[in-house]
Amino acid sequence: MKRIVVGVTGATGAPLAVRILQFLRDMEVEVHLVVSQWARATLLQECNMSVRDLHEYADVLHDARDQGASISSGSFHTDGMIIVPCSMKTLAAIRVGYADNLIARAADVTLKERRKLILVARETPLSSIHLENMLHLSNLGAVIFPPTPAFYNNPANLDEMLDHLAVRILDQFHLDHPAAKRWAGMKQVSHQE
Repeated sequence: MKRIVVGVTGATGAPLAVRILQFLRDMEVEVHLVVSQWARATLLQECNMSVRDLHEYADVLHDARDQGASISSGSFHTDGMIIVPCSMKTLAAIRVGYADNLIARAADVTLKERRKLILVARETPLSSIHLENMLHLSNLGAVIFPPTPAFYNNPANLDEMLDHLAVRILDQFHLDHPAAKRWAGMKQVSHQE
């Protein structure tokens, strides 16, 4: 069984965090969840959910202030971490090793242990500071995954867009959810001249 840490920060994108947690639950992955203070407000604003509601999809809910939690040590084995959404504040903290909360500390541990770290960076437009932080973290092995919707699979609604993004993020851990709609090549289109 895989064990994945999921951090949720206060950037917009809480519905994607919920979908990823639902898919991880479907696949019986052990989930260690950390929700920042501002993510609690965003979760309520965007999903009308509380952390208690979100805990339904996690095996362990860690307090973001608990620097003594199991996931703050490299000796606690995980298969990696997803931060979804990942605010630019959190991204900057990870870049410089400023582990002032459990999300940043768990990400620091994930990097130092050379485990998979997926940062679902949520901001637009991006400043040069954001881009430099992303490049630096990418060079350290983190995967920068802006939640950019795809249209080649002809999504009918927002739920299908969320499904596709969640599937693509979980692909990074070689987890294959049944909701996946895989690219099968370009359809032939007849052109009238």
